Amino acid sequence: MSETAFINGKFLPLAEASVSIEDRGFQFGDGVYEVIRTYGGRPFNLDAHLARLNRSAEAIGLRQPYALEQWRDSIAEGLRLAAFSESKIYVQITRGVAPRDHAYAPQLEPTVVMTVRELHPLPAAVQAAGVEAMTVDDVRWGRCDVKSINLLPNVLARQQAKHAGVFEAILVRNGEVTEGSVSNVVIVQHRTLITAPQGPRILSGVTREVVLGLARQEGLDVQERYPSQAQLYAASEVFLTGTTVEVLGVVRVDGKPIGRGEPGPVTLSLAKRFLEQTR
Repeated sequence: MSETAFINGKFLPLAEASVSIEDRGFQFGDGVYEVIRTYGGRPFNLDAHLARLNRSAEAIGLRQPYALEQWRDSIAEGLRLAAFSESKIYVQITRGVAPRDHAYAPQLEPTVVMTVRELHPLPAAVQAAGVEAMTVDDVRWGRCDVKSINLLPNVLARQQAKHAGVFEAILVRNGEVTEGSVSNVVIVQHRTLITAPQGPRILSGVTREVVLGLARQEGLDVQERYPSQAQLYAASEVFLTGTTVEVLGVVRVDGKPIGRGEPGPVTLSLAKRFLEQTR
């Protein structure tokens, strides 16, 4: 088993991988990415991730160099070479290599990068106990629906949460909850789920879409609108969704307990349903 990289069609050990310092991804953050995990060694909802990669690339006028089947084959080969029982797959496309200039030539050849690392899931004890979060001002750019490698606001928010000793930073803009620094946020009021709507202000996660579908199957009312910060504090339950966090209960925000201060019945039910789905 070994961490594996893929650069422009070539596989090599991750420790030997490199790209040009004039790559626009390095110079400008001019690129897009996806993170995919496996269950039972198989990528989860791979086509949904690749479809979002395409949408992100199209949104910034970045040529997608690989067809869907090429991505599938390359990811399968990366998983075979890495040979981990469970993996985290990172794929990235940048606009390519050119002398540093804000404007770019349309004929640039995109740089394609993939890494395959061993997946380390959250401990079961963390899932069972839930996590704490804090609110942070959402100062990101206006196209959060593009999964851009420009992640500095997310990095700073996540680091602020780390310094505070909590798991996640929940982003708030003009009194409205958008999402987390690395997750989507759902609040529960009895049997009603409220979460920010799809659109340019959030990155709608693949896991989020699966979980909301499961909630509707359970007969829960799902409302896609921005919850207020006051509603966040007053919620009976709050949970996060994401590729690596799955469905994770939030038990305290800004030092205030959520509900009974433990993952609630809706969160636990959806977490169980989601794990069944992954099998």
